[in-house]
Order: sequence, then structure tokens, then C-alpha cells
Amino acid sequence: MKRLWGLLALSALCSVLATSPAPAQTSGPSKVKVGILLPLTGPFAAVAETQKQGALLAVDVINKKGGLDMPWGKVQVEGMVDDDEAKLDVGVRRYRYMMSEGVKGVGGQTWAPLSYAINAIVSREPMAYFPVCVMAKEAFQKGKIAPSTFAAAYSPWTVGYTAGTQAVKTLGKKKIFFLARSDSWGWDIRDGVYAAAKEHGAEIVGYDEASLGTSDFTTILQKVRAAKPDVFIAAQFAADSVALLKQAHQMGLNKDMTIFNAFITNVVAKGLPPEALQGVYAMHYFYYDLSALGDSGVAEKAAAFTKLFQDKYGYPPDAYAAIAYIAYMEMFRGFEQSKSFDAAKVAAALKADGGKFDSVKGPGSWREDNQAAFKYGAFLVKGKGPADRKGDWDLFTVEGSMGGDQILPPLKSLGY
Repeated sequence: MKRLWGLLALSALCSVLATSPAPAQTSGPSKVKVGILLPLTGPFAAVAETQKQGALLAVDVINKKGGLDMPWGKVQVEGMVDDDEAKLDVGVRRYRYMMSEGVKGVGGQTWAPLSYAINAIVSREPMAYFPVCVMAKEAFQKGKIAPSTFAAAYSPWTVGYTAGTQAVKTLGKKKIFFLARSDSWGWDIRDGVYAAAKEHGAEIVGYDEASLGTSDFTTILQKVRAAKPDVFIAAQFAADSVALLKQAHQMGLNKDMTIFNAFITNVVAKGLPPEALQGVYAMHYFYYDLSALGDSGVAEKAAAFTKLFQDKYGYPPDAYAAIAYIAYMEMFRGFEQSKSFDAAKVAAALKADGGKFDSVKGPGSWREDNQAAFKYGAFLVKGKGPADRKGDWDLFTVEGSMGGDQILPPLKSLGY
């Protein structure tokens, strides 16, 4: 009988041990590496520099509070920076090198095709991956976006949709000439503009394309003038948009129509003579001065971030610095919330509670396709001329905003 009771007691003990939750991890590293992989040389270098600054500022913020708050204690973060050169072979090779060095998460890319390639690797070999570029719409399709890839910016389709909507609904324009770039960036923006025009009753009166790196837009701009649109919306970005906007100003196109550069950054605006920026409309992911927005809470968050950034770098943050900062702060939140560096656990933690999070540009949430939907997804800005500027970085006035799930491609269109 005693033997029977002993066996029953042992069985009960084993049952309790089998059903009890696993104990929390009580030991772990005191320091971890995260990858910051960007095209620090080449045509996107100026934008990549601002992305690097945003990422490193996020690392600073975490380390100044003692490090990541993990179950075994505080963990310091080291940013491992490398140059992907905006080349697929170089970028993939250096991403794999970061993996071999034991990074716990990677962010980066300015050139969308490379982020797409890295996302494909992450699908097979899970990693907390946070691209800080504007990824192609195709990348967010069901089955293509890796479960642990989280994009703090949207696709070019959203850039086009917000630009087209603001041009028609806010500015009252009805005749659009659209200039694409001859790649997925330009075509996705085109599709977004066309969707907005159809939805809001505008007409596309002209269309053209120019390849990346075009320096002379004279022939195209003559075609734009001949079409007599109310608004000229262009998909050009970085150095291409500087060349385009300078030539549009030199030809006096702004006297005949509204000039609307679909997506802009402060780096682009600083590359223009003030006279060429004056009166140009654009969509901006983030502008450091949101005091005119009418939301004091968000304006205060933007101002606090701007002070942090300016204290470190000497000038206000640009849009892509904000994208990178938000992305890395979400990476770090995922580590802390999941109490782990495991990619699947990080992804689950970020999606918990409806995927809600806060940021320097206000509240956001992670959608099913791992795109971030923000209350203020994009800001309508208008370029200031020389007489209106109060300083070197007083570049725009904020005229409005768009946000929410409705500015992103419908999930159904992406296969969800």
C-alpha cells in the first residue's frame, strides 16, 4: 500500500511539473548588437545618413535609461553599422555577416529592392527585421512579407494616394499631369494617384515616365505645360526631385499650375534655392514642427524628439530619421515586451493588444500585413520662400494631414 501511495504521489508531482509554465529566463547577455545596414555611399547616401542618425539616437535613448529591461536585468545595446551600397549582392552579403556576428535584430535600407531581398531571407531564417525605407507594395502581399518583418513606413502606393487625395480634395485640383519614375517606386505612386483621382472625380490629362538618375527634364516639362493641368504631380525623389523642381522653377511652370512633389524630405528641400521651393506642395512622413497641426499632444512629442535629435546632431530630424527612430524603438519595445530576442516572440508581442503603439508622430498600430498605420500617416506641406523663413531649417508650413488604415492598400487587395 505504501508503494502504491508513493507511486501516486510521484505521478501527481510529474503531472504538476508538466503543466506548470516554464520558468522565466533568469540569465542572459548584458550587451547585444543590432544591425544598422544602409547605403552610406552611392546615390542615396544623404538620406541614409539621416536614417543612421535616427537609429543611433534610438540606441542612445535605450542605453541612457540603463539598457533594455529584460528578465535577467538591464541589457546595453550596440549599433553595428555597415554600408549596403544600394547593391543586392553587397547588401545580402553584409546582412549575412551581421547574422554571423550574432545581431538580435536588423534595420535599414533606403533602396526598396534590397529590403525585399532581405525580407525573403528573414522568411526562411527568422530575424527581427525593420526596414526603414518605403517598401514596394508587392512586398506586403500575404505570403511575401515575413512574419517578423515590420515596416514603419508604408508603400509608394500610399504616397501616391495621399498626394492625389490632397491635391484634389484639399487644393481643389481637377486636372492632373503625373510624372512617374520608371520602376516600382514610380508605378506604385502612379497607381495610388490614379486611385485617388478616380475616387474624388479628377482627370488625368497627361502622363510620362523618367528613369532613376534623369538630370534633364526639359522635354517632359514642355509636355506638361502643353497639357495645361491644374496640378503637376511628380514621383521623383532625392537628387532627381532636386533637378526636376529646379528646372520647373526656371521654366516658370509654377505660374501656370500647382507643383506637387509626391514625397519630400528636408534634405531635398535644402538642395533647392528657396525660390524654387516656394509654393511647392508635397507629402512629408514627418516634419519636426507640427505646432500648426492642431494636436498639442502630437506637437509636443515631435518637439521632444526634435530636441533630442538636435542636441545630438545640431539640426532638426528629417523624415527618414524619424522612420528609423520609430522602427528601432519598436524593435526594442518588441524585445522588452516579449522578454526575448526570439523573432517569433518579438513579432507576437508587437501584434498583441491590436498592435497599438505610440511614436514621435502620434499613435499607430501594426496591421495584419505588418505595415504601420498611423493617425497621422503623412503631412501635407507647402514650401516656404526666402521672405517667410525664420532660419535655415524653416522650410515648410504644415497644411494638413492624412492617416489611418484608409490611406493604406486594402488588406483584401494584398491577399488577406
